[in-house]
Amino acid sequence: MVAKTPKNKWVAFLLCLFLGYFGAHKFYEGRIGMGILYLFTFGLFGIGWLIDLIILLTKPNPYYV
Repeated sequence: MVAKTPKNKWVAFLLCLFLGYFGAHKFYEGRIGMGILYLFTFGLFGIGWLIDLIILLTKPNPYYV
C-alpha cells in the first residue's frame, strides 16, 4: 500500500494558474505521466488547465495524493 502524501492546495493552485500549460501542478502532485501530457499538449489545449483550476479551488487544504 502506498502512503498518500499531503499537498498544499494554494501551491498547486498557483502552479496551475501560472505554469498550468506546462503541467507544473501535475508534476507537483507526483503525476509525472499527466505532467508530460500537459507539457506536450499545452494543458490539454487549455481546457484541462481551466478544469484543473476549478477543481483545485474545491479541494480541501491540505489534500492527499
